[in-house]
Amino acid sequence: MIVLLAMFGALALATPLLVKVMGRWAFAVLAAMPGAAAIWTALQAPAALGDHPPTVSVEWIPVLGMDLSFRMDALAWVMAMLVLIVGALVLLYCTWYFSDDEPGLGRFAAFLLAFAGVMFGLVTADDIIVMFIFWEATSVLSYLLIGHYTARRESRGAALQALLVTTTGGLAMFVGIVILVAQTGTTSLTQIVASPPSLTDPLTISTVMLVLAGAVSKSALVPFHFWLPAAMAAPTPVSAYLHAAAMVKAGIYLIARFAPGFADVPGWRGVLVTLGVATMLVGGWRSLRQTDLKLLLAYGTISQLGFLTLVLAFGEPNIALAGLTLLVGHAAFKATLFLTVGIIDHDAGTRDLRELSGIGRARPALAVIAILAAASMAGIPPLLGFVAKEAVLTSLIEQLALTPLWGWVALVGAVVGSIFTVAYSARFVWGAFASKPKVASTKIHRSSAAILVAPALLSVFGVATGLAPRILEPYLEPYAESYGEEPTYHLALWHGFEPALWLTIAVIVVGTAMFVWRGPLLRMQGRLPRVPDASRGYTASIRAINWAGLVTSRALQRRGLPGYLAMILGVFVFSVVASAIAGADLVGSIVPWDYPTQAVVAAFMIVAAIASAMVRQRFTAVLLVGMVGYGMVALFGMHGAPDLALTQALVETVTLVVFVLVLRRLPHRIAERNVPRRRLLRAGIGIAVGLAMALVAVVALGSRTADSISAELPEMALNEGHGQNVVNVLLVDIRAWDTMGEISMLVAVATGVASLLFVTGREGSEERLARPGSGISLRRRAATAEVVTEPAVPDAVTSIETASFSVVGESPADFSAGENKAPTRRSWLLAGRTLSASNRSILLEVLVRFLFHPAMVVSVYLLFAGHNAPGGGFAGGLLAGLALLARYLAGGRYELGEAAPIDAGKLLGTGILFAAGTAAGALAFGMEVLESTWFEYSWGPLHLSAGTSTLFDIGVYLVVLGVSLDILRSLGAQVDRHQQDRDSTEEEARA
Repeated sequence: MIVLLAMFGALALATPLLVKVMGRWAFAVLAAMPGAAAIWTALQAPAALGDHPPTVSVEWIPVLGMDLSFRMDALAWVMAMLVLIVGALVLLYCTWYFSDDEPGLGRFAAFLLAFAGVMFGLVTADDIIVMFIFWEATSVLSYLLIGHYTARRESRGAALQALLVTTTGGLAMFVGIVILVAQTGTTSLTQIVASPPSLTDPLTISTVMLVLAGAVSKSALVPFHFWLPAAMAAPTPVSAYLHAAAMVKAGIYLIARFAPGFADVPGWRGVLVTLGVATMLVGGWRSLRQTDLKLLLAYGTISQLGFLTLVLAFGEPNIALAGLTLLVGHAAFKATLFLTVGIIDHDAGTRDLRELSGIGRARPALAVIAILAAASMAGIPPLLGFVAKEAVLTSLIEQLALTPLWGWVALVGAVVGSIFTVAYSARFVWGAFASKPKVASTKIHRSSAAILVAPALLSVFGVATGLAPRILEPYLEPYAESYGEEPTYHLALWHGFEPALWLTIAVIVVGTAMFVWRGPLLRMQGRLPRVPDASRGYTASIRAINWAGLVTSRALQRRGLPGYLAMILGVFVFSVVASAIAGADLVGSIVPWDYPTQAVVAAFMIVAAIASAMVRQRFTAVLLVGMVGYGMVALFGMHGAPDLALTQALVETVTLVVFVLVLRRLPHRIAERNVPRRRLLRAGIGIAVGLAMALVAVVALGSRTADSISAELPEMALNEGHGQNVVNVLLVDIRAWDTMGEISMLVAVATGVASLLFVTGREGSEERLARPGSGISLRRRAATAEVVTEPAVPDAVTSIETASFSVVGESPADFSAGENKAPTRRSWLLAGRTLSASNRSILLEVLVRFLFHPAMVVSVYLLFAGHNAPGGGFAGGLLAGLALLARYLAGGRYELGEAAPIDAGKLLGTGILFAAGTAAGALAFGMEVLESTWFEYSWGPLHLSAGTSTLFDIGVYLVVLGVSLDILRSLGAQVDRHQQDRDSTEEEARA
């Protein structure tokens, strides 16, 4: 099972590339993964359905008793077959549903395949914490799949709504899981259910209710049902899989999993039966008013989820068998109907039943498939839906003697809800396929007949298992036996003239009558007062939270950036001083300095810091702040920390340049328009923060209660991290978790900066140059330093954008016009000829030409040598970023595009992948997360030593380089484009 999950993950990572190569046909290849997993699962049936289910366990976090433990018992086997077979068919369906030019197709395919793997992990996980991780992963992937159409506001809103609702329920569920683990002393789901804590203990009751909160929100039960209709903004394959057969079934699975051990907890039946009946009635009633076929099915799905909940709430063998049969039948017929709606929408361009007419005559095969599925949903014989409902009604009648109150509530609710089901099933068939008298025949674009394969197979399954339900029973009965008894009820198409049959006949007759007289019914629904709407409650809650945040922000964060900083720093000073007064110990003595030179450097830093607050020119202030940073470099060097000194120097240089890039768009003088007020207050806050930081240093040194570990760090670095550079070993080995968090934050910051400046996505990597028609690229011509004899910039480049930064100068078009008069200057850089003569520096171009490649080589040296010498991935990445910065300053954004023709986002993603892959890869070898190892090889005098922490450091290198490139493109090239657009607009206005 773990191998299958790893294969799902690996193939999902490769899916974007596969889709790029194969287009939509990649879906057919991807369908083989869940298909093969389904075959493997089917072969496990004898063991899974027997007394010794297949299990696999790998130790993960021994301190917490957590293992990567998976177990395929009867319930897990049924659910796994369900999610894998339907997943394979949906992926196959996507082959003909999408076109090759569908935006984000590779991303969508990867997420859909990953979802299939995550669902497989969820239903087979035996460690309850691991199960919860997969549980939340389904919410995240559901968010990404529902929001596939990123340009549509309703799609983004529906995705966020689904994420918030399901993760809120998941948070409550997690609290319950933690308490349950503490009560039972194990994370094994099997052991928790087999040996539950005292069922009458108030803590156990509260814990179970918290767990059920997760199930209720995930399966869209009242009052959390509103997120499911909104999720219909997703592509139809998502609705057919996630919202019919997979994600919404996760909550039902959780109820079925806990029922054998916890069904007798006080409140279990009452809560689930009440919510199930309410959900079944609300969903069925509202589906009768829908005109969008997809929304009709969505509310019908809500109704059926309520039906499943009330059935599985009782915890008895017969009704458990009936519930599991209904679960399988629902997945088959509801997935079929969603796929049918997708074909109708694909062919007709609409899902509005008021506009559809004659589809049944135009697509008879599609109509037959849909009618069979709808009939199964309505419980019409001889289909699986009828067999399942007969089993449910018979079992509920038996419950009347065992639990009269909840038995009657469930039976009446099931009968009324089933009447609604018949009515909206008939409404679906009529709306989708009937020829309506006052509606013109719908013109359709006939899609490939192969698109019918998936829904046809599911429909045939419903017919076959309905005619011969005994085929299905051996696979469902073992779960019912987990309640301690064998079920006395057996699945059959005909049980004689029993009470359940008469109830079924009454349901079909009344439901058909509701459809026939739908006009008066719709008018009555329109006249009825609107009951409280959960979706409006959700909207009101979000607005209330936004309002509270706005009020709080207005009260605490006023007067712009100075006000924000004053509040943040004021709270910091108060908390530090309060903590110190509360009883912190101070050091016994303070040594002013170790060397007199340190005092000189400190005085220099103090003067620069004070001067930076007093000067009026922004550029001067930035330089003075930089001098303070370089003073820290000197102090680090004097303390024998070359690694810190090197990194601080590189960081300070990059920071200085970033400041300069931003200052291009700001006035030269500080407070040129808005004169600062309350200067004494600002000065006081600044002094207080400085004193607070000094107090932190003093208190921290005086609060040590144990001997310092610093004396042991060199030995630990050498023996455990296999490196002589203590700082680097700490970053990538001993405290690699901290570094993982830091580079993740770097990625988040880079993405945030880019999102503020790039509207639709990261840009810049496409800004490259080539000479049209000659067959010779500018890269080769510049490398040979040819003399420019004609304009070297293609029309495509001159028409894109022009530069505005002083080093970039005029547009390529302006340069072409003027440079042709005297084309005598050599081009030392690739994009040098895009610059006007007045803004070019031959000295800068030559220096960058000769220093760029050595700098890149040194950055790689720092990366690989950092484990035993000053350097590391962080320092190497910064140096590489500085080298790219030099290319940009010397040649503008076209030069940057030539130097780094890659999307910064890909560098960031690859870096995180390297780091996270190294962290998780240790698990495959039985080690802990981020535990490192090394390899040594000797051949004569040659000795090679390499550690896995180097791979982690490569990830750090790529992330830092990606951040540098992202900053250059956002604060450099993108600002150039913005300024160019403004200049062009002003010129047009003057003209």
